[in-house]
Amino acid sequence: MSQTQQKLHILSAQLNPIVGDIWGNLAKAKTCLGHALSVGADVLVFTELFLIGYPPEDLVLKPAAVKDCREATEELAALTAGTKLTVIMGTPWRNEDGLYNAVAILSDGRVADLRFKHELPNYAVFDEKRVFNAGPLPTPVKIAGVLVGIPICEDIWFDRVTQSLKQQGAELLIVPNGSPYRRPVKQERLASARARVSETALPLIYVNQIGGQDELCFDGGSFALDASGACVQSLPNFSESQSSALWEKGGDSWVCKQAEQLDQVEGEAADYAAMVLSLRDYVNKNGFPGVLLGLSGGIDSGLSAAVAADALGPDRVRCVMMPSRFTSQESLDDAADNARRLAIPYDVISIEPAVEAFAQMLSGQFAGTQTGVAEENIQSRSRAVLLMALSNKFGHMVLTTGNKSEMAVGYATLYGDMCGGYNALKDLYKMEVYALSRWRNAHVCHIGLGASGEVIPQRIIDKAPSAELRENQTDQDSLPPYPALDDMLHGFVEEEAEIEDVIARGHDPVVVHRIQNLLYVAEYKRRQAPPGVKIGTRNFGRDRRYPITNKYRDKP
Repeated sequence: MSQTQQKLHILSAQLNPIVGDIWGNLAKAKTCLGHALSVGADVLVFTELFLIGYPPEDLVLKPAAVKDCREATEELAALTAGTKLTVIMGTPWRNEDGLYNAVAILSDGRVADLRFKHELPNYAVFDEKRVFNAGPLPTPVKIAGVLVGIPICEDIWFDRVTQSLKQQGAELLIVPNGSPYRRPVKQERLASARARVSETALPLIYVNQIGGQDELCFDGGSFALDASGACVQSLPNFSESQSSALWEKGGDSWVCKQAEQLDQVEGEAADYAAMVLSLRDYVNKNGFPGVLLGLSGGIDSGLSAAVAADALGPDRVRCVMMPSRFTSQESLDDAADNARRLAIPYDVISIEPAVEAFAQMLSGQFAGTQTGVAEENIQSRSRAVLLMALSNKFGHMVLTTGNKSEMAVGYATLYGDMCGGYNALKDLYKMEVYALSRWRNAHVCHIGLGASGEVIPQRIIDKAPSAELRENQTDQDSLPPYPALDDMLHGFVEEEAEIEDVIARGHDPVVVHRIQNLLYVAEYKRRQAPPGVKIGTRNFGRDRRYPITNKYRDKP
């Protein structure tokens, strides 16, 4: 194209890379490059650190991995020779000054230019300052005669990068991103992007990756804004997409003449899709044939089973009811009904022989003591041994089913119901479990593989939750009612509220102090819990990192 180019055909590649699979990610990029050439694109945009996957964490401290990324970048660049196509590729890049979160601009068969991320996030789930050097304020890149600013992800959350690009003559902004899902993030992204557009009067193309990576879910939801801040292109969330937009220069600004406006899910549909995509990728990217879980006839395992069936298909999910003498007939019936509705293979294996064997083994040591938590936990740990035996024999990963409310206050058994490889409900408070169960009964997940209709029996939703480890047990024997507990925990965890502020919500001061104490003393359990996807604003693990040994308490 000439220096007077008045049109740009930009292809946004919203793909699902695998962290560390450099050559597999390169293969994806090559396929996408072939598509870009076939549709006559001028610019092909990949997401942040696409070649190594985001977030790579300490993997980028391994010299061989960074070297392989450079080789892969150069191999992809060679494919642009003899074409009009320019590729914007996210990759780590090391030069004599240090290691950078970079984009490589590939054209004419070579790495024509590089730009480095200036604003390195170092909060919440991010710690890029630990592994990357901050780049200088970037200059625009000339692509097909057009000066294009390429801020990287965090660079558009502040005005200095885009203002600098505008001052240096940038005509439009293309933003590669690795932005993970959390409930308010769509509105926050749009607000930040619109602020930059308002300040610079430059159109902005925002390209975000999708896919589950350990405890993060990347939801995609890529979009483009014109110079007025209006959304002129939108890609779906939670699924891969390659979407073209045709931009033309009209007067002093670029105008989008043709682009797709595809639907994006929000609210509970987005929460559920994040759980499905994250579990699917965790299982598939790590090579498990499927998952295995204990189906108790309760709400947590019922929702976990539904998520698993939607993520993997019913044939890759196996459920086991493991009754004891305290398991009610209602629970047996509800678990069987739940499995039938989900079309999931289902077995019943009693734990009574194991529990009796442990009772006999410990009879001497336990003689003269009251039956209590130790005996209850033997039941939970007997179930864990059974599930792990099946996992070892057949290769399925054990899916744990505890919710955030229970994990917050330690209402879970180490090496018992906490035993497993992943927890889809880890960042859902108990009342959110109920809400998503009702949502799933009324809707089908747009990326799901499971059955439609009421997949979680209403009786499971209606009955009082119980671990059934003793006669007539309910959760509320040990905990406040879940609506009150969740409100207290939301204050302490999501808001980091002072104890007097939580009490001011109408809660009993004695109970509030007890719940805060339980939250602190259960930290050692949470450190040993399996990973699970971040859904809310502050998850246990990457977001909230309290010390295990911690004597701090709010004043009574």
